[in-house]
Amino acid sequence: MKLIEKSMNKTKFMTMQEEEEDRGEGFHKIEVAMIDRSNLSPPPASAATATAPLREVSGDLIPPLNFAMVDNGIFRSGFPDTANFPFIKSLGLHSIISLCPEPYPENNMQFLKSNGISLFQFGIDGSKTKCLPGLENEVWLHIWGSKHHKEGSYTNGNSKTSEPFVDILDNKIREALKVLLDEKNHPLLIHCKRGKHRTGCLVGCMRKLQKWCLTSIFDEYQRFAAAKARVSDQRFMELFDVSNLKHIPMSFSCTSS
Repeated sequence: MKLIEKSMNKTKFMTMQEEEEDRGEGFHKIEVAMIDRSNLSPPPASAATATAPLREVSGDLIPPLNFAMVDNGIFRSGFPDTANFPFIKSLGLHSIISLCPEPYPENNMQFLKSNGISLFQFGIDGSKTKCLPGLENEVWLHIWGSKHHKEGSYTNGNSKTSEPFVDILDNKIREALKVLLDEKNHPLLIHCKRGKHRTGCLVGCMRKLQKWCLTSIFDEYQRFAAAKARVSDQRFMELFDVSNLKHIPMSFSCTSS
């Protein structure tokens, strides 16, 4: 027994000695050289900093209603008010796409002119017709002119109606998309009155060009439209044909195929 205890004590002593040696190996003397920085010149400014200084703005930066980034150089929102001008100026916009049919307010026009922002206006009526009895929050029936009427039907329980189409002219969305996809117009802001339905439809059609699935397109639309989401808007985006727009070059992040 004494032999075992002696052996164990010796092992314990050797282990403690090794730990002390290991701790000792972790400490080394480091010589620090002092550098005189008084004669050093500052690093040269990068080309990006020299050519694109940050815009100086005054006033509170208040974004418009439902403001969000859509893609590199593309933003969306509701109608900008005068309180939003400092924020809009900070974006360094080149263009604005307005989807409202009303004449652009004089204050907004003066702001665009003083900041070199081009306005592309595609007047699209944002009003909706009264929904059919029994179809509240399900289908909005929009009447196109005879040349815009589409054949087809939509069956819902007790009633059969013409296929629901949102009251948005197909050709105006196409023209707006051409402006939207032209990088020369970036940075660019899309807006309607509240940044929900008309803006949502235009962005949704762009997402089809980006090869988004319909579920993702509708999810994005509903994030902004919320309880005001319209089935007719989603039907418009679903049926919108992008095949004749695929030839338009796109050099921002939606180009991945």
